[in-house]
Amino acid sequence: MICSPAKPGYVAYDMEEYQMWKKVLMGILLVLSATAGFFVAKAQVLYNNSLNQINRDYDTALANVDLSGIHVNSDDQIVNILVIGNDYREERGYGASGLTDTMIIATMDMKHGTLKTASLMRDLVVEIPGHGKNKLNSANSFGGIELLYKTIATNFNIELDGYVEVGFAAFTKIIDKVGGIELELTESEASYLNSTNYIRNKKSRNVKVGKQTLNGAQALGYCRIRKGGVTTINGLRDDYGRTWRQRTTINAVFNKIKKLPMTDWLDIANVVLKKVTTDLTNEQITEYLKDAVSLGTTTINQMQVPVQGYFRSGYNGEYSCGSCIVMTSGGTAWDTSANAEALNQFVFDYDGKEEFKYSRSDS
Repeated sequence: MICSPAKPGYVAYDMEEYQMWKKVLMGILLVLSATAGFFVAKAQVLYNNSLNQINRDYDTALANVDLSGIHVNSDDQIVNILVIGNDYREERGYGASGLTDTMIIATMDMKHGTLKTASLMRDLVVEIPGHGKNKLNSANSFGGIELLYKTIATNFNIELDGYVEVGFAAFTKIIDKVGGIELELTESEASYLNSTNYIRNKKSRNVKVGKQTLNGAQALGYCRIRKGGVTTINGLRDDYGRTWRQRTTINAVFNKIKKLPMTDWLDIANVVLKKVTTDLTNEQITEYLKDAVSLGTTTINQMQVPVQGYFRSGYNGEYSCGSCIVMTSGGTAWDTSANAEALNQFVFDYDGKEEFKYSRSDS
């Protein structure tokens, strides 16, 4: 596999196409929050029936993972949930393991009154316990959720309180259920989507330049774009463009769902929750959602790992990969400490009042 030279400011990637589910965290959060609203309105039976559709896997509960010898940071006023997106469960069923296309740490920060999401790019080179250095998205295929959690803890020193795993089919269903979402496409994005199979339904390959309402299949295709020559409206490309599109889509789903009448929320929940697997109990979900609603915020603060200035492109064959992101601490050697520090600053210290900027410690 040949890795082409990286353009300044970007990471070089091979163009192998992945089928993938792209980040619908906020759609799911609002759907669950909606059912919590019904609970408060004493429609407890409807609420519980909705939550009971979620696939439970308590054998993989993160609380049972042995983190002996691994330093992790935590705070009683901060809840961190790992959100995993993939499409292999759609074909192989729940309980299967494979490469994870999307990994987000979703944070409910009661101390600062904020909601946060931190995207961990799947091509990050990390130390996978028992397997040496490899891409982050390989950890789940090597050892399931338990090893993925150990890998995140080892490299980023973050304690997680649970996980939510979502199949990509939920993505298209949410968006179609709410009548589509408004997104703005560049000329290169529109041309690429209309001329490739990123939009699987050929009848939907009719997007245009500018703002428009996209259906589920079109939005999924938009989120999957990672081609270097296709830029976002703010000039991003490659995997950075892709993750920006994912975050933009999250916000579009958020904005659409929050405007819907309450009567529509439970209907959406009944469609989506069948595609969700988690180690959280109904009681935990209810408690977290009540806390999230009590924050009264409609803003999601976001960051991405790696942070600007502390990574480089992996060269062909380095760490046995042709396209990977090597985290650094300002030089060229692999070093996760700066990015781990940035993630911890965002999760535990950032108050959301200004745009997040990583401030390197003196130590």
